[in-house]
Amino acid sequence: MGEKLMQIGEVSERTGLSLRTIRHYEDVGIVAPSERSMGGFRLYTEAEVRRLALVRRMRPLGFCLDDVSALLDVLEQLPDDGRPLPESAEETHEELVERLRTYWVKADARCEDLRRQLGHAEDFARSLHGHLARLVDAATATDADAEAVR
Repeated sequence: MGEKLMQIGEVSERTGLSLRTIRHYEDVGIVAPSERSMGGFRLYTEAEVRRLALVRRMRPLGFCLDDVSALLDVLEQLPDDGRPLPESAEETHEELVERLRTYWVKADARCEDLRRQLGHAEDFARSLHGHLARLVDAATATDADAEAVR
């Protein structure tokens, strides 16, 4: 029995990417459907969903599509089980691991930057909440004073 194939709508639901975005990633060579149905609908495997999920996680960190493509290339060349490449490809393996490490360092730095930005945004939201609370309290006090005068 073959691997389950999914239509683009299911892939969209699973990855959180729009149909248009998935088609764009196909156009630029990031992902390609494994097959087409008899009716011409794109059909994707779990491997393509994983590729798209990786893209989805990289984009908020500011990685461009060239970065995405390069990282996918690295990941495709490295064995999934973490084993090194055969001894004859030891130099290639070390180069791939170093490239992967470079992406990790960049992603880690970008996450830290986003944490700082989020902290600033949360401070701003708290300040707005404080302003609003003071206005509501002042309005409530004014209404209570006016009610006491009556």
